[in-house]
Amino acid sequence: MPALGILFALCALFGWTFGDFFIQRGARTVGSWRTLFYIGAMGGLFLFPFVYQEIGPAFSHWNNAVIFGLLLLVTLFAALFQFEALKSGKIAIIEPVFSIELPITVGFCLVLWKETLNVVQALLMLTVFVGIMLAVTIHHTRLHYHKRIFEKGFVLAGIGAIGMALVNFLTGVSSQGTSPLLTIWILHGGLSIICLAYLFWSGEIKQLLWDFRRHRNTVLAFSMFDNFAWISFAFAVRYIPISIATTISESYIALTVLLGIFVNREKLKPHQLAGIALTIIGITILSVITS
Repeated sequence: MPALGILFALCALFGWTFGDFFIQRGARTVGSWRTLFYIGAMGGLFLFPFVYQEIGPAFSHWNNAVIFGLLLLVTLFAALFQFEALKSGKIAIIEPVFSIELPITVGFCLVLWKETLNVVQALLMLTVFVGIMLAVTIHHTRLHYHKRIFEKGFVLAGIGAIGMALVNFLTGVSSQGTSPLLTIWILHGGLSIICLAYLFWSGEIKQLLWDFRRHRNTVLAFSMFDNFAWISFAFAVRYIPISIATTISESYIALTVLLGIFVNREKLKPHQLAGIALTIIGITILSVITS
């Protein structure tokens, strides 16, 4: 049922478009650790009634336990690096770096998971990647990575992008091997426990209730959108290859530029409009031929 996989991938695209927008606000108002805790706690609590019967059987296989553990560890570090990059860096510098997550994820899928792509699919993925790069790059000189490697947040974003590529791959592998809901429950539930322990150790745990009271709408927004996106992505890879699901869903990076138009009244330059058009055309054709 490839069409269903495409639908889930598009849902993930929608969820991450708004999720990252509110995550940046959250990282700057409540901090990276607390932002990650809220996302994990909501996912862990909401999904538990749907997965509790699967927990025992899943952990009876050691390979599942290894993948779960690796996924949790990589996600923790990758998310913190990305949140800190969003918190400290300029969005014009950070977002183009995040886009390298796409080709790295595809590389993992082709080399480690032996997925195959035909020439048309490969060209469409390249089109989407180029579109994303153009859409999120305000000025063409910012495409010269060697000139901005010392920009604040650049290195953090690069490490985070590599880590999130591995997260995408491991989430896909785990979702195909066990179940999508169980994968996201273990991932987000585990993250919430680790973050809670860190907040207790650092003396910040008292801030959680205060943060929620003061920034309730932002906390609920990034928690709901991010969980919705990850659950959708996990279901997408059950029906279509991880590389294709990632290409479609990762296009949210380009579409976040549109939020700047409607929310911040930003004006786009011609190459950004071309990038958004390329991205939309690429994912549309890729979705149709995959379906």
